[in-house]
Order: sequence, then C-alpha cells, then structure tokens
Amino acid sequence: MAFVDKFVAEILALQVALYHAHARLEARTDSEALHDLRIAVRRIRSLLRPMRSMSQVAALNIAAAEVGRITTPARDLEVMIQELEGRGFPVQVRLRKARLASHYSKILKSSHLNNLFIQLDEWPSIFRSVEVNGGLKHIQPQIEKALKKQIDRLHAAVDDAEFDRHELRILVKRTRYLTEAFPKLSPLSRKAASALKALQSALGSWHDHYQWCQKALNESDLRPLEKIWQSCAATALEKAETQLVGLAKLLPK
Repeated sequence: MAFVDKFVAEILALQVALYHAHARLEARTDSEALHDLRIAVRRIRSLLRPMRSMSQVAALNIAAAEVGRITTPARDLEVMIQELEGRGFPVQVRLRKARLASHYSKILKSSHLNNLFIQLDEWPSIFRSVEVNGGLKHIQPQIEKALKKQIDRLHAAVDDAEFDRHELRILVKRTRYLTEAFPKLSPLSRKAASALKALQSALGSWHDHYQWCQKALNESDLRPLEKIWQSCAATALEKAETQLVGLAKLLPK
C-alpha cells in the first residue's frame, strides 16, 4: 500500500474509533469513553501536524484542536475524581461527579464535536484531490523534516537546565505523539522512544499534582490533600529530572 493510502486509512480508522467513543460517552457505558475519544482526536492531530499549513488540511486540524480544547476540563476532572477515589474522599468525589455529568452533556451537544465529524467526512476526497494534482509528491520528506525539527527543539530544551518544565512537558508530549504517528520515519531509536514515554509520564504526574495544589487554594474541600500533593509533585519532578539526563544521551545528535 502506498504511503498516502496508508495515511488516509489511518485517519479513517481513527474516525471509526471516534464514533465508537462518542457512542459510549453518549450511553455512559464506561469511564474510559472520553479518554478514548481524546486519544483518537490526539492521534488525528499528530498525523496532520507535519502538513497542518496546507489549506486542505487546516480545517480538519482546527476542528480536531477545538475538540481537544473543549474536552480538556472534563478529562482533568475525571483524573481528579480517580485520585480522590483512590485516597478515600467520597464526599469530594460525589460533588465532582455531578460536575462531570454536566461537562459530558455540553461536549455531546457541542457544535465543535459536530464540526469535527463533518470535517472528517469531507476530508478524504479533498486530500485525494491534492494527490491527483501532484501536491503530495514530497509528503514523506516533509514529514521527516518535521520530525527532525521537533526532535531538535526537544534536544535544545533537554540541554537547557533553565528551560521551563511546564513548556518541556508540552514539548515532550508533542515529540512523543509525532514520533508515534510516524514510527518508520522517526530518527528516534526504540530506547529513546521508551525513555521519552517514561519522561512524559513523570512530567505528567508532576503537572497533575501541581495543578491539584493550585485548585486546593480555591476549593477548600481539597485542602486536606494539599501537603500530600505537594510531596508527590516534588517526587515526580525529581524523577523527571533524573530521566532527562538519560534521555539526553539517547537523542540523535
């Protein structure tokens, strides 16, 4: 199968996954529906990222970005609920589950989500027209260039001890998702990709606990957990700093 055919097939498979997750969220069948919906959206965005400046890709990319944006608060709330359940705070859980149900309803009624489905339906024929007109002849070198540029950015950040850790978390996340979208074109070794995933996990844990500490300043029922979260955040960041040293040795020069 030609590269463009595989690319289109991947987007179509993610569209199916998106419909499936949407149906599960609508029926409230399980607690992972929104998470899976966001994963599908994220993978679509990662596949489109190297060519997002193309006018034929821009509309779908923007639509996916908007769905990612509007679903973030609900996903953050899901993660906090899991944390509160694990630590045995049922009163706080009940309060936030009520908020979560409201978030779900807004997402399902959102014009942004509906627009994403519309763009996904229209995109294949638009993209194929670009191919017919010779606009995708250099698509693989374009993707390889985007991968190298992203990894170079990461390399510079990893080598900079003063680089903001919040920005680093986003950079690590984008680099990982882009390399996972195009594993055969990525210059990262398997060991480096594994180290990148572990670093993202540590930085993600640090960020979650940091954000929860910020929420505890305004939500009084979370204050009993503030010191625990501060300690967890410090531990996660320390782990991330250690992993950074290892990753720096594995990144291509």
